[in-house]
Amino acid sequence: MLQVWALEGIGEVAPGTDLVELIAEAARGELQDGDIVVVTSKIVSKAEDRFVVADDREAAITAETVRVVASRTSPTGHVTRIVENRLGMVSAAAGVDASNTPQGTVLLLPEDPDASARALAAGLRERTGALVGVLISDTLGRAWREGQTDAAIGAGGVQVFEDLRGGVDAEGRPLVVTMPCVADELASAADLVKGKAARLPVAVVRGRADLVGALDLPGARAIVRPAERDMFRLGADEAYAAGLADGAASHLPD
Repeated sequence: MLQVWALEGIGEVAPGTDLVELIAEAARGELQDGDIVVVTSKIVSKAEDRFVVADDREAAITAETVRVVASRTSPTGHVTRIVENRLGMVSAAAGVDASNTPQGTVLLLPEDPDASARALAAGLRERTGALVGVLISDTLGRAWREGQTDAAIGAGGVQVFEDLRGGVDAEGRPLVVTMPCVADELASAADLVKGKAARLPVAVVRGRADLVGALDLPGARAIVRPAERDMFRLGADEAYAAGLADGAASHLPD
């Protein structure tokens, strides 16, 4: 049976906050071997002092952007950019957050979410004596689907995939490509109890101890699809414009 609940009593996080101590205290000794602790990326970023001075959020987004995938301008003039950030993630606004931050600042994603997750997992294992895993989650949109869900951007001591390839389905047919991203599924499940405005940034998932293991398991960076397997490197308008420019260039006189 899968159980998911939020930890109460975690207050405002400031630069330098000891998240291991904070989470352990909120758990009140209830963490068990095989539990997976899901931590909202915002409090990790705050503890790691990932604030930057930026009166204009757009400048911070530009600084975090490696590649623009698509951009659209609304009738009111607002520009939405879907970009690849320095972590390899493709998302809106490069993960730059301007909500619930001091005036004149924005918050960047953790410098290395996998390293942060491993450090939290190691600290919680030592502090509580329980063999737990840690996921760091962030809110992402999905291609071709409205709305957002939480996904794993960092993982420590948790298998991010459940590889079913080579097995068979209920009818005995071979499974060739079935590889659920269980880290994202767990992050989404945890978000159901954390909520966005309830000040409950940490949740515990119990019932998937089979996914918890060594701290050197591949992190969430393994979820990012490599460029050579990316079939949608550009937005439709951007791809059309690039093709038009290439076609025009090929007809230029020598």
